[in-house]
Amino acid sequence: MEEGKPQQVVTNQQIVIIGFMGTGKTTVARELGRKLNCLAVDLDELIARRESRSPSEIIEQDGESEFRRIEAQLLCEVLAEGRARIIAVGGGAWTIAANRQLIAERRAISVWLDADFELCWKRIESGSETRPLARSREMAERLYGERRPVYELADARVTVSESDSAAEIATKVSNEILRQQ
Repeated sequence: MEEGKPQQVVTNQQIVIIGFMGTGKTTVARELGRKLNCLAVDLDELIARRESRSPSEIIEQDGESEFRRIEAQLLCEVLAEGRARIIAVGGGAWTIAANRQLIAERRAISVWLDADFELCWKRIESGSETRPLARSREMAERLYGERRPVYELADARVTVSESDSAAEIATKVSNEILRQQ
């Protein structure tokens, strides 16, 4: 196959991109969608459109539990559509057992973008997005440590480094997906 040409998805399988804040889930999902010639969606963006406010605003105004309820409901809807697609979920979505079960029941492949904390923190700090669950380095580092064992439950793991481009990471992800099939 020629480099840069879209590759056709062989199955209807959905791919859920998980990982901590700042790992590049949305960017990689979009690149992977382009590479595999299928639709890529970002769950947080869908939530923001539906709710007319950002995930951060929902968490700050209504609490994290309400945000997680909305997130779970929309994840269920997106997975139920059943079309081949890439779904980037927020950093906490995978930590909810019911979400992991739903993803497994739909036979979607979960791919963990694993970046070290320093890279995540650098991106969190330099980003314009408000992160109510990572207001300080200490808070973010604690959350990172708590979530890592749960991220390890993913079907596949792709290590992300600062020097990797989105295209390189998407290639690693697509190689992992091929191994899963």
